Formats: sequence, C-alpha cells, structure tokens
Amino acid sequence: MVVVSCTPSLIASRANPKRTPKNMNQIITSWVDKIPNVSEHAHWADPTIAAALVLLLAAIAYVVANRVFVYSIHKLFAKTKSDLDDVLIHRRVFERLAYLAPSWVIYQLMPTTLQDYPVLVGFITTAIETYSVIVLALVVISVIDSLLDMYGSFSVSKRIPIQGFAQVAKLITYFFTIIIIVSLVIGESPLKLFAGLGAMTAVLMLVFKDPILGFVAGIQLSYNNIVGIGDWVEIPQHNADGDIMEIGLTTVKVRNFDKTITTVPTQSLINESFKNWRGMQESGGRRIKRSIFLDVNSIGFCNEERLARFSKIDYIKEYIASKRTELDQYNATQAHAQESLVNGRRITNVGTFRAYIVAYLKNHPQINQSLTVLVRQLAPSEAGLPIEIYAFSSEKDWIKYEAIQADIFDHLFAVAKEFDLRVFQKPSGSDFAQITKS
Repeated sequence: MVVVSCTPSLIASRANPKRTPKNMNQIITSWVDKIPNVSEHAHWADPTIAAALVLLLAAIAYVVANRVFVYSIHKLFAKTKSDLDDVLIHRRVFERLAYLAPSWVIYQLMPTTLQDYPVLVGFITTAIETYSVIVLALVVISVIDSLLDMYGSFSVSKRIPIQGFAQVAKLITYFFTIIIIVSLVIGESPLKLFAGLGAMTAVLMLVFKDPILGFVAGIQLSYNNIVGIGDWVEIPQHNADGDIMEIGLTTVKVRNFDKTITTVPTQSLINESFKNWRGMQESGGRRIKRSIFLDVNSIGFCNEERLARFSKIDYIKEYIASKRTELDQYNATQAHAQESLVNGRRITNVGTFRAYIVAYLKNHPQINQSLTVLVRQLAPSEAGLPIEIYAFSSEKDWIKYEAIQADIFDHLFAVAKEFDLRVFQKPSGSDFAQITKS
C-alpha cells in the first residue's frame, strides 16, 4: 500500500487539469512549485525561468549550427579540388545561415512559454521575424557576392562585366527586405504596400534616377563590349587615364598611372567620347610615332667622298649601289646633267638617312615587321625638317615599350652626324655664350 501526501501543489494540479505537465511552461511550473518561498511568485517566476531556458536553448542551437553544421561544410569544401566552393566560405554564406538557428528556436518556443503575455509575445514574434528577414537578406547578398567572385575567375568577366547587374540584384534585395520589414511592423500584407507604391512611381524614378541610368548604361557596355575590366582608357573630360578597376551600377573606377583613382559615371561612357586602348593591347604591337627635327642648313647633296663613306654602312650598302646605278642611268639621258649639281638627279644625305632608318627598323628584333614600318618627311617648320618614324614595337608593356623607343631614338640621334646632318635644337644660353666668346 502506497501512501501519497497531498501537498498544496499536487492538489492544485489535480484541481486544474491545465497544470498537468504537458509543455515546457507546465514542467517549469511544477518545478517552481517545489521551491520554498518561490511558489507564491509563480506568476512571474514561471515565464521568466521558461524564457531564460528558451534563450539558453537558442544559444545552444547557434553553437551546434556554427560548430557542427558550418564546420562540417567547411571541412567538406576544403577537400574538393575546385576553388569555386571556397568562395562561399570566404563570403560567410553558411556562417550567416547559422544565425537562423537561434531565431527558429525562439520563434517556436517563446509564444508557448509566454502565452499569458500576448502583447509581449506579439512583440517578440515580430522582432524574430524581422531578424530572420534581415539574416536571409544578408545570406542572399553573400550568395550574390559569391556568384560575382566565381564569375570573376573566368576570362569572360573582363569582356562582359556583371558588377552592375549584381548591384541591381542587391538593390532589389534591399528593397524587398525593407518592404517586408515594414509590413511586419505595421501588420499589413506586403502586397498592399506594393500596391501603394504605384502612386510613388514618379518619386521613385527621381530618387533612383542615377541607378536606373547606370543600369541601362551597364547593359549597353556589356552587350556592345565597349569596355571591360583591365582596359586602358583615356577620358579627358574626367581627367582619367589608366586601367579600369571596376564597372559598377553608377560609377566606373579607373586607376590612373599615378596610382590615383578616378570615379566616372557609368552613363558617361555611353554619352561622352573616350579612348580605349584595348585594340592596341590585342594587336601585335604598340605604335611608335615620333619625329626627329633636322637642321635644314645641314641638308645637301652627296659627293663621291660622302658616298664612299656611306657605302661602308652595312644597312645601306646595297641601297647606295642600286641608287647610284639608277641615277647614273637617268642622268645619262640628260644632256646637261654633269654641268651642275642642280641638273639631273642626285643623292642627298637626308634621303640616305631616311633609307638608313628604314633599314635599321627592318632589322630591329623588337619591331613588329608584320605591321606598318614607315619613315616620312613632314612639312618643315621653324623647328626644322621633321623626319617621322612610324612603326610598332613587338612589346606592349609600357616599361619595355618606352625602353625600346628610347633605344631607337638614342641611336638615331647619335648616328645623324654620320650623315653630316644636325639635329635641330633651339639656341640655349651656352650657345649664345660661345658666340660671344668668338
């Protein structure tokens, strides 16, 4: 025979069937009733302890999700050969998903725990829903960034940038997140808010004018392949001269050669003219276009002594021989060709110098012979007679290109005197000093 003592709590529980331990709140109530000097405060002690336990379970859920779920996924991705899945880890996609675990626990248990406080339950439910929407929005943003990083690992990303489209997707995510949060706070359906936004279309068009124009410009830039990441562009209107770093929704970032960064409105690349050096980068060489100015007073005919001296130069030895034969045959048909240098045709030192430059460039190992190689005279001016060199170096790298161009003109400046030519230079103070001494 079993004797059961009838304590007040047991009597109360039998008298009130709802006190039967069927949920957490009732279990905690039965515990509190057994604590001396606390049972009389059960009306506030029960929900307080229950809420504390729910928060403890939420913390445990987060630790389990972060230490088990996220850690396991990171270990799994670390074993794969592909680097694309590592982008999801870098962008913290799964870490942000773990933040949903405690909110789910609170959302499921807290309303039951605080069922006697409907106002507080409503506030907590709204806060948890808002929190969950924000976390989901952050997860979506992380996924967008991950996809953008994955796309950036492919070569096509330089020709067809999608940075602007990613920013549009983020704006849409932010927009829907704000709408849903507002609907949760005011207790209305999001559809009603969207319906109300129809009357604000004009205002929204004004507020989002730049993003809309940038989005349309980004589509045109991508579709027509006008610019890409890494292209060297010159945009004088915005003092930009350098490589494109980023093509965004509203701005394009250009890293200038002095390492400064210029931001240019995206629509400016559609509405305004600019120079893109991509054609040079994709071609077989980089253009050299520079002139040497010769003193016209040093230009003259070549006598036998000069021709004999020029014939010792390897690059123009055959040129001198063939030119002499050609001119001798022509002058033989002219009756007075030998009476004066003016009569007939003669070889000049400047013409021989041009022939030497052509031969020198044709034999230069760092000049692309499949592209134009041209040496020409330009109109003479007060600075002398310009001899323009127009060719393409096989090296397109800026530093190497400048070194090749400098070596070529170093040689030509030095060799001009071998053809009895003087390179023009405006008189300086030392020149006037020599005149004064003489």
